[in-house]
Amino acid sequence: MKRLFGMLVGAAALLGLAVPFGGASAADKTVRIGYQKYGTLIILKEQGLLEKKLAPLGYSVAWTEFPGGPQLLEALNVGALDFGTTGEAPPIFAQAAGAPLLYVGYEPSSPKGEAILVPKDSPIRTVAQLKGKKVALNKGSNVHYLLVKALEKDGLSVTDIEPVYLPPADARAAFERGAVDAWAIWDPFYAAASAATGARTLVDGTGSDGAGLVKNHQFFLAAKPFAAANQPAIDAVLAGLGEIDAWANQNLKTVAEQLSPKVGLPVPVLEVAAARQGYGLRPIDAEVIAEQQRIADSFFALKLIPRKIDVSAAAPGSKS
Repeated sequence: MKRLFGMLVGAAALLGLAVPFGGASAADKTVRIGYQKYGTLIILKEQGLLEKKLAPLGYSVAWTEFPGGPQLLEALNVGALDFGTTGEAPPIFAQAAGAPLLYVGYEPSSPKGEAILVPKDSPIRTVAQLKGKKVALNKGSNVHYLLVKALEKDGLSVTDIEPVYLPPADARAAFERGAVDAWAIWDPFYAAASAATGARTLVDGTGSDGAGLVKNHQFFLAAKPFAAANQPAIDAVLAGLGEIDAWANQNLKTVAEQLSPKVGLPVPVLEVAAARQGYGLRPIDAEVIAEQQRIADSFFALKLIPRKIDVSAAAPGSKS
């Protein structure tokens, strides 16, 4: 365990992240935010709104990009981040690993924003035909649950396939050279792969019959020690996110145009991704925590997480 801890701290150091355990102190007054290649946080970063909101409170902002939610929450777990955003599954894996995280907000469901892809000339036409096949995915990411539910619906389990755990860039390379048979992925990587390779969508979060497989919520999370000591900063971040969400929902093309040079994807690809995203910051409520608990229980039953967790322990107002 000590060796693993040291490796994580070393990884944080390589990323240029400070590791003051317990979050940013009142002395440094910096909010360390982890973001991903797409989503509301990167729009907030590019528009510089948050810096304007935090400066009067005496805070600066340090931004770090991560390839996915699991990697982002590893940094939060070792005290290298104060705030970040992920899909549904990463907080569950992180909480099972003992990460001191706190759910502070979420966005509406966007089930069309993640999918299982197959090459355009693949003979695979149904999820059932994935039996015995290699499926690439980022372990512990939101698409991990999509894959679980899609397989279940067709009478299969994750034990019936050969999962290949890769981050998005490596997964796409494996997908394009035929090293895997399918790829579970989220936007904007999903939209980019479809446009560039002609990949077929085997199933997305809505399910093959449209009845719905997963919600695909985006969550905003804080390190509990940081949130406890810096509530005004958390409130400012959430206020900024609320403003950006309201603006983005009415300006999808502008969002795509602004992000295109930053994320290295064409505007039309980002327009597709933006149209599939849910906008509108919401406070954490009992219903969304119950949804997360169902995911956690499913992962525990499949032995994907080492212990049963109580998601409500990471909800606002929790005593633990």
